[in-house]
Amino acid sequence: METVREFLASLDPETRITVERLREIIATAAPGLNERIKWNAPSFALGEDDLITLGLERRGGVRLVLHRGAKPKDVSAFRFDDPAGLARWAAPDRGVVVFQTAGDMDARSEALRDLCARWVRCVAAR
Repeated sequence: METVREFLASLDPETRITVERLREIIATAAPGLNERIKWNAPSFALGEDDLITLGLERRGGVRLVLHRGAKPKDVSAFRFDDPAGLARWAAPDRGVVVFQTAGDMDARSEALRDLCARWVRCVAAR
């Protein structure tokens, strides 16, 4: 299995900067998460449940996915608010934010930190 360090070493410099800054934001937003490589990218889990996963966009950029694991779960009673409108929500429990550059990510870093912290609190409470 690839380590986070090996994953980072494989990236071009601009993408690596973006990924490292995203990892820092997630780590400060939710310090209790475990980081590992899952789905070929860094993923942050509470126990064995992955909650935030990074990924590389085919046309450049990095995506951050807020989710409740790999398997679909009942969303009938699930509610989460994204007041800053950072994510595109494919489902009530699956939001995606895409950053083309580190500068793009830096401009939204505080709102993103808040979003990640609230996401982990919301999902952990269920």
